[in-house]
Amino acid sequence: MFHFDILSLVAAIPGLLMALVIHEYAHALIADKMGDSTPRMTGRLTLNPIAHIDPIGLIMLLVAQFGWAKPVMINANNFRNWRKGEICVSLAGPFANFILALVMFAIRMILYWSGIRMRSLDLVLDLIIIYNINFGIFNLIPLPPLDGSRLITVFLPTEWAIRLASVERYSFLLLIVLMATPVFSYILIPLQRLIYLIDYTIVQGLFYWIFV
Repeated sequence: MFHFDILSLVAAIPGLLMALVIHEYAHALIADKMGDSTPRMTGRLTLNPIAHIDPIGLIMLLVAQFGWAKPVMINANNFRNWRKGEICVSLAGPFANFILALVMFAIRMILYWSGIRMRSLDLVLDLIIIYNINFGIFNLIPLPPLDGSRLITVFLPTEWAIRLASVERYSFLLLIVLMATPVFSYILIPLQRLIYLIDYTIVQGLFYWIFV
């Protein structure tokens, strides 16, 4: 998906870290709000990257454009409303990624309209936007243990939910196959462009409303 030179490799690090950290922090925060103190007790209710980063997952994300962080431990039995808790926690990570991408997009546009143009800064902001959009989309894939599978499990009969969970042992292999074929690009690229267009429309609308 990306072809990095040295500058791009360095510029990618903020985007990678921010995408991983905000995603896992959002899971922890919403789980805590829903009544489960497990993330707080295990030290995951923090924006400190050290608490969330899995070194191998970070390297995979940099090299192969898909990776992972340390999963936030959650006890759904502690939720005040199990179904609502599972839905909100599952959506929290991807939604946080999309919001961060939107914020970075607004900053990018402000700098552009202000005449502040630096190749290195533009590249960093662009990669933060792209990585967060991609990471949010990636985690919505309905394949365990990704967020998409937890989300649809809420609506599945117990027997089907168990069958879906059993696929997890093959998930890594399936993801490699998806990345090695055009299938993943057919899914990711259109969604990436759609979310990018939505961000652009929102930012343009906000700026028009504020300044015009």
